[in-house]
Amino acid sequence: MPTLTAIAYRTKPKAPMTEIDSVEISCEHGLVPDTRGKPGRRQVTLLSLEAWQTACAELGTALPWTFRRANLLVSGLHFSANDVGKIVRIGDVRLQVTVETDPCQRMDDQHQGLLAALTPDWRAGVCCRVLQSGYVRVGDAVQLLA
Repeated sequence: MPTLTAIAYRTKPKAPMTEIDSVEISCEHGLVPDTRGKPGRRQVTLLSLEAWQTACAELGTALPWTFRRANLLVSGLHFSANDVGKIVRIGDVRLQVTVETDPCQRMDDQHQGLLAALTPDWRAGVCCRVLQSGYVRVGDAVQLLA
């Protein structure tokens, strides 16, 4: 069963990611207290653990998942274009997949080649809009609903 494997946030752009075990996710602020949570299609970002591992294997190295700068790391899911519009359920929280996350130059700033390794097959994850607020914690079940 897909699972929430890790949670991270940053307090300002380009700041290091901070990992935590549980967090509030709100319609107004996204991942509280992440800097990027204002309402819109990019409130919360999700990354597939398996996609991250594929990118790292392509680079021949193990990198911290926080290099990707995503908010939620999930295991057991692979994202694709078919998922746009679908709902991700984690506990009481409902997130709507809005768009593929485009990896940026910051990826290569952290490890040369990471941008290219994340580009194919939606490896960089997805951006989501918060539809229903709540609390999530590492270990929660994750469901991808139609």
